[in-house]
Amino acid sequence: MSWSERTVTRDGVRLVCRDWGGPGQPAILLHGLAGHAGEWDAVARSLSPGLRIVAVDQRGHGAAERRPQDVSRAAYVSDVVAVADQLGLRQPVLIGQSLGAHTAMLTAAAHPARVRALVLVEAGPAVADPDTPSKMGSWLNTWPTPFASREAAVRFFGGGPLGEGWAGGLEEREGGWWPRFDRDVMVGSIAENALRPFWDEWDAVTCPTLLVLGQTGFVPPQEVDEMLRRRPATEAVCLPGTGHDLHLERPAVLHDLISGFLAGIG
Repeated sequence: MSWSERTVTRDGVRLVCRDWGGPGQPAILLHGLAGHAGEWDAVARSLSPGLRIVAVDQRGHGAAERRPQDVSRAAYVSDVVAVADQLGLRQPVLIGQSLGAHTAMLTAAAHPARVRALVLVEAGPAVADPDTPSKMGSWLNTWPTPFASREAAVRFFGGGPLGEGWAGGLEEREGGWWPRFDRDVMVGSIAENALRPFWDEWDAVTCPTLLVLGQTGFVPPQEVDEMLRRRPATEAVCLPGTGHDLHLERPAVLHDLISGFLAGIG
């Protein structure tokens, strides 16, 4: 199956979606910080025969509005609601990775009647390290942009499916391959996570939830323990040999986990 491009506009901010079609239960896929909707292609392709899959280039990312004025957590949440409303996705499953999973969690907390289920890949509600925004900015500064070629970018990002996934977020222009985002927008988008925890929002989630973690991922064990203590019905799985970007590293395994989880909740 292939996807078609759909555009959603909210308060003048353009969001661009990959709509994989299909008559089944709708699901919205949300990428992480500095990511893009195409990261989900392998997972979306395998899920789309049974689900109506829509992957979103979120504000500030990919083909969406590059420099939105508002990059708050609330703005990202309102965008998810707008995508669901404008594309007719009734009670979607929200599937997200990293900051996209955080957005999915906040959306489910703020709109419990509108979300069927939640799949969080490598994300939790604890407050981030206060230095996270500056560390993100420093990491983006290490990118040798423009990359001389797409192949050079794939190598820089670690090669294989991981490198291909990150390189897929670049565009060719002005003598090389460049990110489709601006550094300050990325730093601003993660800033709120370093200011406060979101445990109240985690407690407010009422829908069935699957938490998928990488063996060498970013969510510490004590945070996972607290998540499960507060919401013991949460299903949690750790994938051996994977890291933070397990959706790129093991898309077939993630597909099986999501499919089994959704089959179990009916």
